[in-house]
Amino acid sequence: MAVCLGVLSLVFSCNIVLAEDDKPLLIPNKKNLYQRILSLPSAKLYPHEKLSHRDSINLRPFSIGYVYDRVKDRNGVEWLQIGFDRNGNRVGWIKTEKTLEWNQGLTLTFRKPINHDRVLLFDKKDSIKTLVENYDLPRYEKLYDAALKDEKIKDSPVIAIQPATGINIRKNFYLLPIHGYEDLYLNGSPAKLLKVSSVPFNDSMDVDKRIINTVPKNTYSAGIAFTIDSTLSMQPYINRTRRAVRKIFDRLQRDEFLGHINFGLVAFRDNPSVSPGIKYLTRRFVTLKDGADGATFMRGVKNLRAARRTTKGFFEDSYAGVQQTLDGMDWSPHEARYIILITDAGARDGDDPLSGTGLDAVELNKLALEKNVAIFVLHLLTPVKHANHEYAAKQYRQLSYYPKIGSLYYGVPAGSLREFGAVVDGLAEQIAVQIQQAGSFRKSPADSVKTVKNQRFMKLRNKVEKLGYALRLQYLQETYDEAAPDAFNAWLLDKDFRNPETKTLDVCVLLTRDQLSDLHGVLNQVLDTAEQGLISPQNFIDELKSIAATTARDPEQLGMTTATTTGTSNSLADMGFLREYIEDLPYTGEVMNLALDDWQSWSSERQIRFLQGLEEKVSYYRALHDHTDLWISLDGGSIDGNAVYPIPLDMLP
Repeated sequence: MAVCLGVLSLVFSCNIVLAEDDKPLLIPNKKNLYQRILSLPSAKLYPHEKLSHRDSINLRPFSIGYVYDRVKDRNGVEWLQIGFDRNGNRVGWIKTEKTLEWNQGLTLTFRKPINHDRVLLFDKKDSIKTLVENYDLPRYEKLYDAALKDEKIKDSPVIAIQPATGINIRKNFYLLPIHGYEDLYLNGSPAKLLKVSSVPFNDSMDVDKRIINTVPKNTYSAGIAFTIDSTLSMQPYINRTRRAVRKIFDRLQRDEFLGHINFGLVAFRDNPSVSPGIKYLTRRFVTLKDGADGATFMRGVKNLRAARRTTKGFFEDSYAGVQQTLDGMDWSPHEARYIILITDAGARDGDDPLSGTGLDAVELNKLALEKNVAIFVLHLLTPVKHANHEYAAKQYRQLSYYPKIGSLYYGVPAGSLREFGAVVDGLAEQIAVQIQQAGSFRKSPADSVKTVKNQRFMKLRNKVEKLGYALRLQYLQETYDEAAPDAFNAWLLDKDFRNPETKTLDVCVLLTRDQLSDLHGVLNQVLDTAEQGLISPQNFIDELKSIAATTARDPEQLGMTTATTTGTSNSLADMGFLREYIEDLPYTGEVMNLALDDWQSWSSERQIRFLQGLEEKVSYYRALHDHTDLWISLDGGSIDGNAVYPIPLDMLP
């Protein structure tokens, strides 16, 4: 008998069992939340109750199904009858042991183990709970050291440790779904014990730990893209940047290292609709590919001339320049990726009508980090009347933030061309030295990077040193493909044991591109309705809570749980289901805890900031959806609506 598969959802076009009011099984003690599962990569689906092995079908890894029935066969093995929607479309049977409970969509990702310990995974809750409640640091250190050395300790409760070099989830996809939790205190600081399942997409590999101290010869490269303000006042700085890059090309040629550092160049101005004489918003002058050749880069810089007319006000669209640099360059050949933003003006925020991106610094920073691009900002504090340097510095510190390292921002006092030149020379030279060291197994002479007296620049150089090390670790992980531990259940702590204030995990919601598109549409529609005054404050808050709770619980239902999209009396709040969606979630965002009293107690300024934040998230969803290189195809095919990405919880409504 032939079995027919749909292209998008793996839905059968035959042998579907339909029944009137046929619904999946409810989660215990819930009235409107249904049991869902996530299929493991090796799972097979059997369309017949007879469970004939010759009719089995390989499921797409991590397929999400609703549970319609649970039965045990003659050998006591439990099977689940599932469907891919909640409308009675039962498609077949799957062994329970080949699934994970997926009653809420929260999952974890390991943070890179920089400045904190790697995460230990324990076999039993009591083992880690006793350790935490007693804050038994000597016992923890003994267990941790043994895990690092892969030594066996009698009766050790530790069953795994986070990989040393981190895991790039786009290249080695894994899930750490949360199945249970308990709040407690770790040496006086709030923390959570989490029950998780560790599920890698591919089988784990045996990795020789000695590789973490080496780098293959001549394989490590960098892409450095300058994003330069080309408005009226900037020509001297454009010329000085050209000199800095020429020095680096001369060094690379001298050391026979050409081809390992590519330079790109993007210029930005402002919205031409209000200042027609400035000609363009952004323009790419040199791609990273073309910028492998010094002569090509120099020609591109020579063609870049500052505008002859002034822009409107003292804000320019530097965010549009950064976005063009992120999107318009091929970063994939490069392990180390840097943008150096040079400007003397503040940026147009996402809520500015003249903004070309609709993004603020935080959203743009996240897009850069998702592409593994670090952003440096050289901010020229020129003595201009009505300058907005203080506000701009705040923007650029957020834009240039890099996890565990801090802001890669440098303000040039009075816009000093001399100091700017020294900083851009030193920054480019230090990056070049790091690439040469990483790619050739040799140490550079002690004087390879000149000592400077400028203490602020020394602080930036220290951050560059840490950043280079972090990028090298990331490169090693990708090169040797260190995998997540094999699939198993475990308990872990969400804070660093030695430093209880430090988080070791990020909380995410796994969404498909189609679901993110739905989220974008629903949130945008709710915001439009609110701006038109067609919804009361209480209903507005309920709508936001419904969106957030549905995204965390069952994103397939986005658009079906809000009154704005389904009509009155059909939302979670109207039907009295909002509380059950939110309760039992181990982590909730700001919206889920928002009450009408809170909203009414806020100043109008804070309410406006809150709304602007939601609008910026809408812009972030659109930008993330369009960055196809960030999405993961679980079936190995092209990036389509079924591709997935773990969206950080703090970027959800």
